[in-house]
Amino acid sequence: MSFSASGLVLASLVYLLLLFGVAWITEQGMLPKQWVRHPLVYTLSLGVYAGIWAVYAAIGMAAETGYGFLAYYLGISGAFLLAPVLLNPIMRIARAYQLTSLADLFAYRYRSQWAGTLVTLCSGAAILALLSMQIQAVAVSASILAPDTSPKAMSLLFCLIVLLFAILFGARRNQNSENHQGLVLAIAFDSLVKVGALLTLGAVILFQVFDGMEGLDLWLAMNKAASGTMTLAIDDGSWRALMLMSFAGALVLPHMYHMTFSENPSPKSLAKASWGLPLYLLLLALPVPVILWGGQALDVGTDPNFYALGVAQALDSPLLSLLMYIAGLSAASGLMIVSTLALAGMVLNHVVLPVKTPRDQADIYRWLQWVKRLLIAVIIFFALLFHETVGQELDLAILGAISLSGMLQLLPGALGVIYWPEGNRRGLIAGLVTGLVIWLATLVLPFSHTINPLAWFNVPLVPDYSNWHIFTFISITANVTVFGLFSILSASSAEETSAAQACSMGALSRPQRRELLASSSTEFIRQLADPLGYGVARREVERALAQLKLPNIEYRPYQLRRLRDQVEINLSGLLGPSVARDMVHRHLGFKPLARGNTGQDIRYVERALGDYQNRLTGLAGELDNLRRHYRQTLQNLPIPACSVGEDGEILMWNHAMEELTGITADDVVGARLMALPEHWHLLLEDFNRGEELHRYKHRLDLRGKPHWLNLHKAALSGPDHTEGGSIILVEDQTETRLLEDELMHSERLASVGRLAAGVAHEIGNPVTGISSLAQNLKLETDNPDILDTADQIQQQTRRISAILQSLMNFARTGNHAHANRYEPVSIHRCVEESVNLLSLSDKGMGIRYLNEVPEDLLVLGDEQRLVQVFVNLLANARDASPEGGTIRVSGNSDSYSAIIEVIDEGSGIPEDQLDHIFEPFYTTKAPNKGTGLGLSLVYSIVEEHYGNIQVESPANTETGTGTCVRLRLPAYRPEADDTSASQNERS
Repeated sequence: MSFSASGLVLASLVYLLLLFGVAWITEQGMLPKQWVRHPLVYTLSLGVYAGIWAVYAAIGMAAETGYGFLAYYLGISGAFLLAPVLLNPIMRIARAYQLTSLADLFAYRYRSQWAGTLVTLCSGAAILALLSMQIQAVAVSASILAPDTSPKAMSLLFCLIVLLFAILFGARRNQNSENHQGLVLAIAFDSLVKVGALLTLGAVILFQVFDGMEGLDLWLAMNKAASGTMTLAIDDGSWRALMLMSFAGALVLPHMYHMTFSENPSPKSLAKASWGLPLYLLLLALPVPVILWGGQALDVGTDPNFYALGVAQALDSPLLSLLMYIAGLSAASGLMIVSTLALAGMVLNHVVLPVKTPRDQADIYRWLQWVKRLLIAVIIFFALLFHETVGQELDLAILGAISLSGMLQLLPGALGVIYWPEGNRRGLIAGLVTGLVIWLATLVLPFSHTINPLAWFNVPLVPDYSNWHIFTFISITANVTVFGLFSILSASSAEETSAAQACSMGALSRPQRRELLASSSTEFIRQLADPLGYGVARREVERALAQLKLPNIEYRPYQLRRLRDQVEINLSGLLGPSVARDMVHRHLGFKPLARGNTGQDIRYVERALGDYQNRLTGLAGELDNLRRHYRQTLQNLPIPACSVGEDGEILMWNHAMEELTGITADDVVGARLMALPEHWHLLLEDFNRGEELHRYKHRLDLRGKPHWLNLHKAALSGPDHTEGGSIILVEDQTETRLLEDELMHSERLASVGRLAAGVAHEIGNPVTGISSLAQNLKLETDNPDILDTADQIQQQTRRISAILQSLMNFARTGNHAHANRYEPVSIHRCVEESVNLLSLSDKGMGIRYLNEVPEDLLVLGDEQRLVQVFVNLLANARDASPEGGTIRVSGNSDSYSAIIEVIDEGSGIPEDQLDHIFEPFYTTKAPNKGTGLGLSLVYSIVEEHYGNIQVESPANTETGTGTCVRLRLPAYRPEADDTSASQNERS
């Protein structure tokens, strides 16, 4: 039974079109997201590891080594079962720093572009044998089913189809996600086809060839040679080498790294895959012995590698034959697509970009996309070339061994990433070169029939396939030895040490707190525009800001350091870690250190410790609990406190400080003191830089109310804290000050009240008597002179009564007594009401009043008391102004103060009298024109409102006339306005 070449090609195209369709509908979002991102899909996609081995080569190896074929599955199963200590750390590093390949991981950990390039070249050389294995299996299986098929033509057609699929669904930039979900689902579908086909064939053989388990047992009992092969060959050393290479494959094979880490949807998926993949591989391995025994029972004439096809043909089942061919095609295409895609990314980041950075490209994304497509085509071309020159002459198992033993050389460096911080790039490169040279000399060249290094000596090359595992152990042993010796004998750089700490198990990143040259995210864009172009720079910075959930314009030093790291991480995924690191270091550098070293970035360490909270045990866990206890104590301290570094960066801002200032810790921690609102910035910056350690009863106006603060400062220095800085405590003494003022005022009122009562008692009665006598005198005479004198006496007695009343009013004026009952007051309205009251008098009818106070200028106070202030001030100005003069009242705000000026055009106040005008009973008016208590009352009310009053005369220095009375009162600002204002200042 055989197929036609055209029919087989058509079947191949139909299946691959089906694969295309699965990927396409996934990319178009036609499938529910929970299906696409399900852990089962991710687990099945990891089945790409098996490749053509699962369908064909495992059966051939079982024929030679018996159960030794299981080593290929057991090694990687062990690696995934050890995922918590092996794969999870690598995934943490890869996700944190956008390391999309093993070359990226090596370049980041060992801080060497050469390390990444060497890993790329090693992977490229080793993976060619694995790709050749897939091409050979497809070509040979096609020729078995369709003898008229040209193997070369089938190889070329297969490579073209793989190239097309890889370009369409792998080498493109996904704007919404870094994962290629269509590719993942297509590879998962491939895995289902593989396991379904093998289990189907095994079941058919078991029940159709052997008539069930009893028949199989009977056949094995009668054929001791078949059963003996499966039990004795396991003692061969090759299975141990195969198990080690398989174990390494979970980390070092490009397609496995790509599917395990780059396409991983979530850490939970890897946790499920740690047992799901071994279960899947067990299902793949179960039918292998049955298929082998079925081929032997049916005396199939094909090579044991292709028993799956031979048995199906022997059973004369075209459908089963086609199913097994499709299974092989599916396994080969899946591995080739992912391998070439991953390898192309490695070559792009570590061979192309270090030589040519796309600085002059208008669209870097499109340029990278086309270069990657070209690299995929080049890799497939070299794989096809290797197959035609060398690979088609070698057995499938040997091709697999050559490839895996070459990739095994990367295992020491990969384990050193997480388990050996002392390893450095010199040791890595020396060990890797040593291992690769031995691998080339003992495995690649001897098995490459077209290349004979002994031809010059007329020595024929006769490769010994049975000893390949010995050379594998020799090469890896030499690799590890040289890696260890060179790393021990040579010192690691500071960059390597830092990277090693970031990658090692349980290590915490401890970056320094340094100031960037760029002072805002906008400057990030300008500085990155040189290497990336303005459009790409803006997109990358905005993407990093969105990932960190930061505002579009960021200026805080700590957040800028986070932004810089995130930009480097994103560029690492785009251009590779070495190019990204060099670009960021060159264009987003730090300012030079002012001294030998600087403090660690406390916020970074806090964030890292927060992530490690549930993973710290023993003494480390106890110390972390103690640290959290002390930090929580400081945060909940009822006294406002903040910690400031030597460079003025705010390191801590506790809850009490948030309540006092109205500024949250998230808004200011990591920023500098100068980023605070002006009044807090001036206070804390001045105190922090000053020499004084204590400042008592400093007045600060907040939201229209004065506050009195005590400030205390302590330096953070000593052997346990070499970074320097200080901690500032702020005591709010406002309530204490108000209580003290109220007590003093109460005592003052009591003394003045007693004085007023005594004056009223002592003077009131005689004045009443004098007034009565003057009234009687007017009734007893008609003499005009006497009547006039009586009127003057009564007028003077009324004046005495007015003075007594003013004295009583002055005694009753409060000073802070009703501060908490104050309400927002419009100064414009107070002035307007005062003008209206003065207009009721017939005095100064020709005076013009100009109220230029803004209507939105508010203070917190007692409106009636403030009206009394302006009535007195305007009355004084009116009395001093000439006929037809103008009195102007203006107002403005200055930070948190309202400034009101009353300016007249009068003759002014002599300079020698300015210091006395606020004294009770002192007046500059003519006799019988004032009591001298008006301005003292004004002073008392203004002081009561926590303001101050100044008088300047002359107001007009050119004419030497006029008086300016300037009031300064705490301005009222609504809470919402204050919050928005402070936010505007910060932005």
